[in-house]
Amino acid sequence: MSNKYYILLISITILLSEFISPQTFTASVSNNKVGSDEQFEITFVFSGSDINSLSNFQPPNFKDFVVLSGPNQSSSMQIINGAVSGNRSFLYYIQARSAGKFVISSASINFKNETLRSEPITIEVLKGTTKPKQQQNDQSVSNDEIAENLFIRAIVDKSTLYQGEQLTVVYKLYTRLNIASPQISKLPSYQGFWAEELEPSNNISFTRETIDGKVFNVATLKRAALFPTQAGDLSVTPFELKIPVQIQSRRRSNNIFDDFFNDPFFGRSQTVEFNAKSNTVRVKVILLPNSDKPSFKGAVGNFSMSAVLDKNEIKQNDPITLKITISGTGNLKLIEQPEVNIPNGFETYDPKVNDEINRSSVVSGSKTFEFLIIPRIAGKFEIPSLEFTYFNPQKKSYQTLESEVFKINVLSGSGEYVGGTSISREDVKVLDRDIRYIKLNINDISYHSGYWLFSSSFYAAVLSPLLIALVLFFWKRKEDNLASNLQLFKNVRAQKIAKKRLRQAAKLMKLNKSNEFYDEISIALFGYLQDKLSIEKSEFSLDKAIEVLSIYVNETSILDELKLTIQKCDYIRYAPSGVENNDLNEMYNRTSTLIMTLEDKLEGVVL
Repeated sequence: MSNKYYILLISITILLSEFISPQTFTASVSNNKVGSDEQFEITFVFSGSDINSLSNFQPPNFKDFVVLSGPNQSSSMQIINGAVSGNRSFLYYIQARSAGKFVISSASINFKNETLRSEPITIEVLKGTTKPKQQQNDQSVSNDEIAENLFIRAIVDKSTLYQGEQLTVVYKLYTRLNIASPQISKLPSYQGFWAEELEPSNNISFTRETIDGKVFNVATLKRAALFPTQAGDLSVTPFELKIPVQIQSRRRSNNIFDDFFNDPFFGRSQTVEFNAKSNTVRVKVILLPNSDKPSFKGAVGNFSMSAVLDKNEIKQNDPITLKITISGTGNLKLIEQPEVNIPNGFETYDPKVNDEINRSSVVSGSKTFEFLIIPRIAGKFEIPSLEFTYFNPQKKSYQTLESEVFKINVLSGSGEYVGGTSISREDVKVLDRDIRYIKLNINDISYHSGYWLFSSSFYAAVLSPLLIALVLFFWKRKEDNLASNLQLFKNVRAQKIAKKRLRQAAKLMKLNKSNEFYDEISIALFGYLQDKLSIEKSEFSLDKAIEVLSIYVNETSILDELKLTIQKCDYIRYAPSGVENNDLNEMYNRTSTLIMTLEDKLEGVVL
């Protein structure tokens, strides 16, 4: 027979074997009756001609069991008389959660375009254990023997450190045994520490180390940076794992681990669960020396500081930003904001805080505090030098960092709210329009016939001078009070000037001039509060206005609304992009309602 026909015959035989060999997918267990304290094996096996066409293995739902290990896959293939066959198995080690009868549902696997399913299996779980005691000649493995070849170590980089200094603890797994996937049974407790988990590697890889002449496979399980928050003797509780260990037992060997390592093909294989526990870490924490520096707030490490003011000359009511960045290594998360002394007449908000922390080995990075500051009055001001004090464990001393002194020139803004100690001409015109003067010229008086005495016009003529005299008397008294009490005058006109500003804001809203609109709204609110509450401009701040208002206004919702309205107005003023007409209308209505509510609550109150 020529080679060509021989190759053709083999090809036809292999092709036909795929159709002749049946494809099966079965499930089996090591024992259908087990104890609740025992683990057992369940195996799913595919048998067929082409195991390379398998895909998408789906195990059953092990809701009533704990999966100790799996799936552990293995494959085999053979050709007998030209017939190709193979097996692929999926092995699990599981343990029941409780006693009772349970059904392990079907597993499935795809073979080409077909889905194969195994049969369900019924398991009876008895309370306790069903295994008889081993005979004297059986070789068993004690926990002490396993512990000599499988353990966890907690390793620290120092045993004595200062309060707030970083302590790095690394948990390593040492093994000379064949183990399956471990499960965490108890995490360590970091009582007395601020803990930062260090970034783990993407894959756990084993290296080899020699301890007391024995070679171990070693893997890093966990790393953490600990910062002690108190002094004294502190400890970290152990890290515990449940680890399935595969062992082989033989009666004729004096050392079972020799069988395991040197002759794995002999003896019966079994899996036991071992509870591995790390050592307890104990360290001594030294109290920091007394510090007479008020700027020290607990920072420990090695740091640098930069402080930048984005502009030194601005217009009144325009924002400036003070950015403080603290960089270095240490307990960055625990660093508090440096104290910033803002001059009177400036408005400031809580800083925006941003952390950029690197947790690869030593905790390092930066922490940024960004202050938004708004000058309300014109003039030349200074922000004193900022101080940041930290304790350096390497130098065993306190270090203080200082910034420059920031000088700010605030120019008068075009939209400045006009207040003062004198009455303007515009105010006099307002008062004149409120007065009806006595008519002095009677040339246009006409006479008519009839009895005028005791008529309605007679009584009007008699009573009118009296009424006019009373009006003039009370008006004069009011004007005298206003003239003698400037604060009373400002209190009375506060709502009037605010309404004028709101009318101007309404015009700007119709023209969709958002920047000018929010300027008018802000000036209307601040001007109203300054005059109504009799607060000098140089001493005015939102917090002080809230403090004074809280004496006369008991409803916290109104005070919160005032604070939110002013803050929202300021934020939109300094980031006006994307402002729509409906936002302007909402702010206008919100401000108008707020001023009317405050006017109603403060009716009759003169500060």
